[in-house]
Amino acid sequence: MDVFVSRSGGLAGLRLTWHVRVDEQPDADDWFLLIEQIPWNEMPPEPAEPDRFTWDIRCEAPQTDGATHPDGATQAAGATQAAAPAPPAAEVQEATLAERQLTGPWRRLVDRVQETAEPQRAAPGSGRT
Repeated sequence: MDVFVSRSGGLAGLRLTWHVRVDEQPDADDWFLLIEQIPWNEMPPEPAEPDRFTWDIRCEAPQTDGATHPDGATQAAGATQAAAPAPPAAEVQEATLAERQLTGPWRRLVDRVQETAEPQRAAPGSGRT
């Protein structure tokens, strides 16, 4: 699973993006527990404010429908020979929060991502990195 956190806005309008590959972390189980606590469909009510930060949080988990083979290919149950496998679709959860909405598990996830990864900088208006 990949977790992306981007912070944009503020007076300078810079965008910082952090990216963590959860499966590569020594405490991946703790990461998954934290991510499960995120209320993706229930964001705290709070209007956006001028010159404050906005946080984009995205979790991508690869989905597989068949059995995974050692070479990384997937094969549906009962199939004898697989054609060139299509890349698995990713399950994506994402949310955009104003600075004051970043509370509870949202804040814990952002703090943990920031402690684990170095930020990548982007100029204002350049979109996601």
